[in-house]
Amino acid sequence: MELLAQILNQFSWPIVIILCLTLGLAPFFPEPHIWEKLKMLASGTLVKPIDIFDLLMHATPFLIAGLKLALTFLPAK
Repeated sequence: MELLAQILNQFSWPIVIILCLTLGLAPFFPEPHIWEKLKMLASGTLVKPIDIFDLLMHATPFLIAGLKLALTFLPAK
């Protein structure tokens, strides 16, 4: 847990927000890939390896933001 906190602390909030708005939501038209892949996941059609990789790539900035947020508000043990 301590190692994860050290790694996440190396990312500043402005960088994480920029990553979420760019890589996380790109391409913007006709709809963000993350939204498209989440809809595929919900419908059960996310089966191609390239689609799974695409979901992981576009979801990573949001995962980093969520973990940083959790570490900010959860008490350290």
